[in-house]
Amino acid sequence: MASSRPIRAARITLISFLALTLAMAGVLGGLVKYRDASWLPRLGLDLAGGTQIVLTPRVTSGATVSAEQVAQARDIIVQRVDAQGVAGAEVTTQGENNIVVSMPGTPDRRTEEAIRASSQMQFRPVFAIGNGTPPPATTNNGGSGSTSGSSSSSSSPSKSASPSSSSSKSSSNKAVTPSALTAADPKNPLDPQWITPQLTKQFEALDCTDTKALDKIVDDPAKPLVACSDDGTTKYMLGPVAVRGDQIADATAGYQVNQTGQTTNTVEIQLTFNGDATKQYGDLSKKMVQLPDANNPANLATPQPLNALATVLDSKVLIAPGFNEAITTGQASITGGFSFSQAQDLAQSLKFGALPISFDLESRQSISPTLGSEQLRWGIIAGIIGLLLVIGYAILQYHALAIVTIGSVVLAFVQTFLLIAILGHTNNYRLDMAGVTGLIVAIGVTADSFIVYFERIRDELREGRTLRSAVEAAWARAKRTILVADGVNFIAAIVLYFLASSGVRGFAFTLGLTTLLDIIVVFAFSHPLVTLLARFKFFSEGRRFSGLERGDDTPSVRYVGAGQVAVRTSATGGEGSSL
Repeated sequence: MASSRPIRAARITLISFLALTLAMAGVLGGLVKYRDASWLPRLGLDLAGGTQIVLTPRVTSGATVSAEQVAQARDIIVQRVDAQGVAGAEVTTQGENNIVVSMPGTPDRRTEEAIRASSQMQFRPVFAIGNGTPPPATTNNGGSGSTSGSSSSSSSPSKSASPSSSSSKSSSNKAVTPSALTAADPKNPLDPQWITPQLTKQFEALDCTDTKALDKIVDDPAKPLVACSDDGTTKYMLGPVAVRGDQIADATAGYQVNQTGQTTNTVEIQLTFNGDATKQYGDLSKKMVQLPDANNPANLATPQPLNALATVLDSKVLIAPGFNEAITTGQASITGGFSFSQAQDLAQSLKFGALPISFDLESRQSISPTLGSEQLRWGIIAGIIGLLLVIGYAILQYHALAIVTIGSVVLAFVQTFLLIAILGHTNNYRLDMAGVTGLIVAIGVTADSFIVYFERIRDELREGRTLRSAVEAAWARAKRTILVADGVNFIAAIVLYFLASSGVRGFAFTLGLTTLLDIIVVFAFSHPLVTLLARFKFFSEGRRFSGLERGDDTPSVRYVGAGQVAVRTSATGGEGSSL
């Protein structure tokens, strides 16, 4: 009865392992059928080529871009590329200013725009609001900015306030009288001395229906700005930045919850400011509550600080709500009629920080693989040669017992192949040449596990145990060695993945993945299969070419207790005891 329990457990484990393998094949088959996937893994940039995007800074004549700004922009773009799920991408600098983004395959327009959007969210006080189209007699002076995927809408900057949007209620085209004040020495973003005749003239001439109206004005955070709503229906005169985008500690996308606690269909972005910005935002709101109402058209006859704070993204006003009370929680809610996917992209961009400079797309072209099919072919050949050498060694050394090695290696390969293909179509994982190298190295890791286990079995047999007891005793000792060896490999893979460059991450990932699969295969297939094979006389009697044979003249010695040992020889088949 006791001996049947390991057999039953081995059968259940083997069936479960094979069922897991079939389930993985079923998952990949479902992806092929319902998600337009393929049975093959997705290849990386060095094996399949992709798309190269060259970004150049947007500057006006005479302006310069520092190396620190370019380096900071590159780091932010790397984070955005990772957040978009683009695997195997490379982000490098070109010359002094340009940034080159190389991605496998052909990225969609949404991914491309999310990567290169400057996402410079700013919070600026509102000085004046007008209709987006100027009077017919007014000429257009232009402005600065870039496109954004959201539209202007009213929203409260916090749940504790109930401001209303001034963009929808203050669209009159009343003439605005230039202020006699000059910006000689403004004290803060709300100082009316920012409102100069030049700024007022620029505001009056701005035509937000012209898509190129904002192409010539630099968005300087330290100076006032004229801007448009994203839909072009409203224009704004804004003061300098009161709270910067890099002071945003966190940004999340979701659906807005009303005052009764019910979730609405309105998509919003929840912003959380850091400690300094929380104080700035709170102090600013306390001052703005006492200012003239931005929703009253009478207050727009002359430019002046109003009680509205505009949320500006890439020089486009998302919302400009007024304050009914001070906001001291350090949180803001932004709605703009954008979709949930657009809100997610924007939240990710804001979370990773605003680019220090804006970029324009200089070129976009397809690139050929740096290694290509030839190197991939040689890599596959190297893997096949390594696999054949391992199988050949197992046959020469362990004879019929090599069936365990061959079956385990084949199933490990099948599971690795299926996992890489599934990850490619679900998590955009791409297999590069470094990853192929990791797969080749994994063959040796798997072979080590078999050698440790089989040699332990032979050691137990030499001590006089039967094959069934030798298998269990050897497994109790071998599994600890296997776990320690694979644990060292896995730790090395983790360290390489997180600390090494992107070129080494593919190797680290496949090494870590195959190490885990090696443990699963050895525990769920190799050991149960050996347990079942031990029932057959061919193996249990140690016959020739079984891989477990004893030499005819090699005695086995086993300690039987009380100072006695039992000596057994294959020639006699007998066993004697001696002191």
